[in-house]
Amino acid sequence: MMLRTGCLLIVLLSAAGMLRAQDNTGTAGGVKVVKDSRIDILIKKQIYINTLAIRNQPGFRVQILTTNKRNEANDAKAKAMQLFPEYRTYLDWEAPYFKVRVGDFKTRPEATELREKLSGQFSGGVFVVPTIINVSPEKELE
Repeated sequence: MMLRTGCLLIVLLSAAGMLRAQDNTGTAGGVKVVKDSRIDILIKKQIYINTLAIRNQPGFRVQILTTNKRNEANDAKAKAMQLFPEYRTYLDWEAPYFKVRVGDFKTRPEATELREKLSGQFSGGVFVVPTIINVSPEKELE
């Protein structure tokens, strides 16, 4: 019994000593965190990437060509890119056709304005089609 009490007393005294050692760090109960400065750089880089992210949402594009010939579709895409560089141009393939579409518009009237400009440049049908569009964060706020 005496041995047990002695061991218990030693354990309690050593635990009290460790607690006192932790209190005497000079930080007045605070915690000092040491981190790698590269973490801040990574956080800033991730914020930048998130602001550039393209978000998908329902909208409209102007379809200028539907064909089963890849070269014809590529030529129409190149022509649209030269005539209207301010709009993104897409070449979609839905078996068995290639579809060339221009722009990312939230509303049909916006797309209709471009359709009127494009209809004089491309023979055949130029249509406004509903689709999933790419919207950058700046345009999302508009």
